[in-house]
Amino acid sequence: MTKPIRKAVLPVAGLGTRFLPATKAVPKEMLTIVDRPIVQYVVEEAKAAGIEHIVFVTGRNKQVIEDHFDRAYELEDTLQSRNKKTALDLLDKLRPVAGATSFTRQQDPLGLGHAIWCARDIIGREPFAILLPDMIMKSNPGCLSQMVDVYNQKGGNVISVEAVPEDQTHNYGIVEIDGDQNDLTFGIKGMVEKPAQGTAPSNLYINGRYILQPEIFDLLENQETGAGGEIQLTDAMLTLMGKQTFTGLRFTGQTYDCGSKAGFLSANIAYALEDPELSRELLPLLREMIGEKGLMAAAE
Repeated sequence: MTKPIRKAVLPVAGLGTRFLPATKAVPKEMLTIVDRPIVQYVVEEAKAAGIEHIVFVTGRNKQVIEDHFDRAYELEDTLQSRNKKTALDLLDKLRPVAGATSFTRQQDPLGLGHAIWCARDIIGREPFAILLPDMIMKSNPGCLSQMVDVYNQKGGNVISVEAVPEDQTHNYGIVEIDGDQNDLTFGIKGMVEKPAQGTAPSNLYINGRYILQPEIFDLLENQETGAGGEIQLTDAMLTLMGKQTFTGLRFTGQTYDCGSKAGFLSANIAYALEDPELSRELLPLLREMIGEKGLMAAAE
């Protein structure tokens, strides 16, 4: 019988240099998609998948993330005095229950593998999920919910993947499959971090969602540095792959890489258009801007 997935790790220690100067004082995870921080969408995905405890691996100047998931007494008192019940209900709904979050510090930027290792004592000896907070996954059910369903059937380790154009595989971690990559699920027998152009074993990239067994911590503890001089999670997973099964899940939904400006803006537009009131205001503006852009391009 497989152990349930109860805990998840969110590595939020990154500097967010691609969004400077905005991220000089505001963590990139707290940049907003419409009216919620990026990290809020990821937490909600985790909770919808049955996650009971979230471990945030933080760095310097990330205190605002912890504050976001705490009570705001002054704000709540003001809303209460003004009878803003809808706003109060929203804050109450989004706040985790007591004891459902933990925060641990990654003192040095030694890579994703090291960030995950920093959560080892809080996770303990049970399987857990990893959600990269730059990636917002839009689907129903959510990406992690789909993965948990696969895990409950197959056990082992589960990795979410998506197709990418062949000429872009060198930008991603690419998996080598054991089976038909057109299937919804398939075995994974290898993975390569940013393969040289023309050498990728497939066009399926790891899109930022993992379910891993606790033995990964034993490997990360002694993992040598890899690409970029950092401790790579991919390297540890490759070693674990020789001992445990890995299943790939082709994610059915839309992914927004909010670590890039284009992905961040695309997510804002997509979620804004889902709001009936916002879409009524936004659509005419978008049509006007696109039309003007087309006329300018034609004139050039």
